[in-house]
Amino acid sequence: MSLDADVLKVLADPLRAQILELLAGEALCTCHLVEETGAKQTNVSNHLKVLREAGLVDTEPCGRFTYYRLRPDALRRIAGSLTELADRANSDARRPC
Repeated sequence: MSLDADVLKVLADPLRAQILELLAGEALCTCHLVEETGAKQTNVSNHLKVLREAGLVDTEPCGRFTYYRLRPDALRRIAGSLTELADRANSDARRPC
């Protein structure tokens, strides 16, 4: 497993991180996320698009609304990459000069 720098950049944005935190609790539509974050609808929609493209959220149509749900498997892959990196950092390996 290796770190995906693009996904880490996606996660580094404060509003996207807040959206992920909210979606961890329940599936929400854009109007809920606008209400919870205080961000403008277009801003939230743009961030949701980035999160979808990164594979971090799924969509679920419901009438004229779209609900967004966090993909725990995607987060587990990221966590696994970070855990693997931390485990490698625990070694005493040293390259000779």
